Amino acid sequence: MMEDNLADAINENNAPFAKWMGVQMTLVTKDRVEAELTVTKDHCTIPDIMHGGAIMALADNLGGVGAVVNMPPGATTTTIESKTNFLRAIPIGQTAKAVTSPVNRGRTLQVWKTEVFREDGKLASVVTQTQLIRTPAGG
Repeated sequence: MMEDNLADAINENNAPFAKWMGVQMTLVTKDRVEAELTVTKDHCTIPDIMHGGAIMALADNLGGVGAVVNMPPGATTTTIESKTNFLRAIPIGQTAKAVTSPVNRGRTLQVWKTEVFREDGKLASVVTQTQLIRTPAGG
């Protein structure tokens, strides 16, 4: 049986910054998070390619979402480390497609890998991040 896709619920309740950027979740399960972001002028550096910070912010949001759907009730998460490899540019007007999967889902630390692709399917970047899981006192 396929796990429920929580994308609609996450899109509705996503972080304000992710909403402002235009991140649209297309798949959210405990094992995989996918999203799209149409690259606009606001996401670009000169000469009209997606800014590295925008790529990192997209990946950070997906890694955080992956952690959220995998942590116990009442817990919170924060990114404590992130590393990005930039491989190819994503031009303005294209839709960046991001796919996030768990590397490790520990009790207090989770590691997530996000691959960001251009419309032609070529890999544009790889982001690996570590999420700290904080449980409520007494939890």
